[in-house]
Amino acid sequence: MTTTQFKGNTVNTVADIPAVGSAAPDFTLVGTDMSEIQLSDYAGKWVLLNIFPSLDTGVCAASVREFNERAANLKDTVVLNVSMDLPFAQARFCGAEGIERAHSASAFRSSFGDDYGVRLTDSPMAGLLTRTVIVINPQGEVTYTQLVDEITTEPNYDEVMEHLGS
Repeated sequence: MTTTQFKGNTVNTVADIPAVGSAAPDFTLVGTDMSEIQLSDYAGKWVLLNIFPSLDTGVCAASVREFNERAANLKDTVVLNVSMDLPFAQARFCGAEGIERAHSASAFRSSFGDDYGVRLTDSPMAGLLTRTVIVINPQGEVTYTQLVDEITTEPNYDEVMEHLGS
């Protein structure tokens, strides 16, 4: 179990996030068109997982916009925004915001939150995903993780981008 903060209060996740150097757990998520998305779909590419509670919060929406701008143009890199939001809500948000370079995926009917150790087990946000960034290299290995210390704050984008070499 990992801990983070929500509005200054300690909250727990279901497990530890994958360790740097470990094989990234495979996953099946649901895309905005209701198709299945699997990690294996991105074999041979860098994958940036931008994980967060819900697009319906300002900080989560800001992270999607920021990674759409910063990382989605990197060569051989896929940005995947993962939340428990339904695919319909993700599609509506991305359409309204012009998010075209980053992809959104819903974990609403998957074990992603448990497999990646990011599902919150307590607090008013229990059942949602904590704010975490995970980078997976083209060989399927976790090369970077950032569990954001306070869920209500944005990730350190500069650090993520530095890791990706931009």
